[in-house]
Amino acid sequence: MRISQLRQRLQELGAKPCHEDRLLRGWSQIGSYDRKGSAAVDFFPLAMRNALPGIEAELKGLAKLRSEHPADAGVARLLVELVDGQMVESVLLPRGGLCVSTQVGCAVGCVFCMSGLDGLQRQLGSAEIVAQVVLARRRREVSKVVFMGMGEPAHNLDNVLEAIQLLGTQGNIGHKSLVFSTVGDERVFERLSQEQVKPALALSLHTTDAALRTKLLPNAPLIPIETLVERAEVYARATSYPVQYQWTLLEGINDSDAELARLAQLLAGKYAVMNFIPFNDVDGLAYRRPSAGRAQQMVDYLKQHGILAKLRDSAGQEIEGACGQLRARAEKTRTKKTATVSITQLGKR
Repeated sequence: MRISQLRQRLQELGAKPCHEDRLLRGWSQIGSYDRKGSAAVDFFPLAMRNALPGIEAELKGLAKLRSEHPADAGVARLLVELVDGQMVESVLLPRGGLCVSTQVGCAVGCVFCMSGLDGLQRQLGSAEIVAQVVLARRRREVSKVVFMGMGEPAHNLDNVLEAIQLLGTQGNIGHKSLVFSTVGDERVFERLSQEQVKPALALSLHTTDAALRTKLLPNAPLIPIETLVERAEVYARATSYPVQYQWTLLEGINDSDAELARLAQLLAGKYAVMNFIPFNDVDGLAYRRPSAGRAQQMVDYLKQHGILAKLRDSAGQEIEGACGQLRARAEKTRTKKTATVSITQLGKR
């Protein structure tokens, strides 16, 4: 479901923009429309009032908690089941943060990420994206949303921007606390600057070497790295939000002194934050994270060159919960159960 489709249904029930906004505000912030006193419900047109129970039930069914996997302090991975039985992952983060998914699977095919191993399964509608926020808010406060879970937001741009628009207006999330993450896509740079709600930008870089980046991100657009940084810098200066560069640390691959020297040169004078993220072990992949000491050396090197750098925790390491891994395990279990049922049925014939 898309939010625009929901608005259309409400309009067909006689709703005006103020009625639509009241319902969407209540749903995105507290999971339901405002029931404080009869005036709150009587505010809606009669046809809309009669349809509200069914609409609310439909919205509640968009995202259901399949399982929760607490990690370290303030972090928990949520396996979320969608209305068609497909599953995605959201992550509760410290200080009111939430990471949401925008697709089931991913087409970029990053070689170190479980999310894209089976390719793209389907897009999430904008209401399904917001429903992950609603689900999380039933558990605790959410004041920041990062679109950095399963999927490449640029490949589902209309739905992601529609979700951002709602969260930044009716959803009570500050615009700079909405973070659009991408591997880099010309459409992103064109569209974000035109939006009413302009989110902060996170750019998944992972290396300064073009050939290596093609190997690590095989289906990312072939845009020169310098061009990506230049386009991101223009957006950062226009919005006054620094670009959040993402760099998954892979031992022996992108943690060399040569990479650091090129990175320091690339980001010199830029309005940027470099987030180093130690690789989170993934079943079947041979990549490893560098030592904690080496990771800290990389942070310190950039700081010495005047670049703000941080070492980010890759949530879920202790529960083997790299992005997409919970879904993969659940799908594997479901496949086994289906196969067992089929064999049993055959035996009864």
